[in-house]
Amino acid sequence: MIPSITSMDKVVEKQKGLSKKTIVLLAIAGVLILAVAALIPTIRRWSRADRSVLANQIRIGAVARGELVRDASAQGKIVASLHPTLFSPSPGIVSLSVRAGDAVKKGQLLGRVESPELRSRLLQERSTVSSLESALERQKISARQAELKNAQNIALLEVKLQAAGRLLERAQRTFAEGLLNKTDFEKAKDDLQIATLELKNAKETALLEADTARFDIRDRQLQTEREASVLNELQRQVKELDMVAPFEGVVASVAVQDRDAVAANAPIVTVVNLSAFEVEITIPENYAPDAIPGTKAAIFYEGKEYPGKVMAVSPEVRDSQLRGIVTFEGQPPAGLKQSQRVSVRLLFEVRLNVLKLPRGPFLESGAGRSVYVLDQNSVASRREITTGAVSVSEVEIVTGLTEGERVILSDTSEFGAAKSVLVRN
Repeated sequence: MIPSITSMDKVVEKQKGLSKKTIVLLAIAGVLILAVAALIPTIRRWSRADRSVLANQIRIGAVARGELVRDASAQGKIVASLHPTLFSPSPGIVSLSVRAGDAVKKGQLLGRVESPELRSRLLQERSTVSSLESALERQKISARQAELKNAQNIALLEVKLQAAGRLLERAQRTFAEGLLNKTDFEKAKDDLQIATLELKNAKETALLEADTARFDIRDRQLQTEREASVLNELQRQVKELDMVAPFEGVVASVAVQDRDAVAANAPIVTVVNLSAFEVEITIPENYAPDAIPGTKAAIFYEGKEYPGKVMAVSPEVRDSQLRGIVTFEGQPPAGLKQSQRVSVRLLFEVRLNVLKLPRGPFLESGAGRSVYVLDQNSVASRREITTGAVSVSEVEIVTGLTEGERVILSDTSEFGAAKSVLVRN
């Protein structure tokens, strides 16, 4: 028989209040309830948004009011204001006297083109001009001789006319006295008339010969002047065979080697004047209406800004680019070198008291007509806007936004047609 175990039982008294386990369970339940309550706004935001994006993947900017400078940036290079290239005036063999980088004085010989053909033509033209000048002088002498001969003939005919007049007077008196027959009297009258006609004809002939002589002399003179102009041109070309520096400067480049054969109008040497510099720029063609001579500019060189202005703009567009020349206003910086790269900012217009945003990819992805505006719950809603002037760093907002609103500046093309986007931290 198994003995009773009552002697082993122990009375346990029930504790008052909640047990530890219950307290732990209640605490866990409270935490879960608080967590759910805290997640309710997030859940609501998630439910409102069509897409979501991480905050560190986008750039956000605020709408501000102030001054907007409509401008454009361009890349340029330093060029000398004077940088002519000397060309060969004729085919020949070039003999160089300088090398690239040499400093030269005004009038210094840079090189010579040896052209025997051109020099031979010069000698031939000199002989031709001398021959024509001699022929012109001979023509003038012949004209004077003809003039003297005609004058002598006219003088003789005048004497003959006077003699015929006197004979006619005597014949009239004799005929009136009956001592001269009618035949001799009529012959005296005919002799006077013949002398008169001969003198008249001699004078007209002298005038015609004088006119002919003048035309002959003029023709000879024109031939001589024509050949003289050809001679002057050849002399100019021969003179240009000796290429001299047009001003004090530096030899920038030499296009040929010493003793090379060159063709006519072939580039030989380029000389630059380093005392005056300008900036050659290229800008997109859409700025063509604004980039006009006189436009203000800022030239950035070694971290400093120098004022300038547009001096000239090419009327031709190449590869969707427009070329222009910007000059320094005032003293240019020291140490400039040919072909050195610089940045240029063209200042087209200044607008005061306008709403503006920092410029970003949103302008292209939204075609300048829509943006995503963030609210206090970090939800970006799509909104239609109207943009105005655009600068390198800012864009004017005409309608659709108010001062202080925050806008996504990054590329929004990946949002598609989403009306709202959640920005997650």
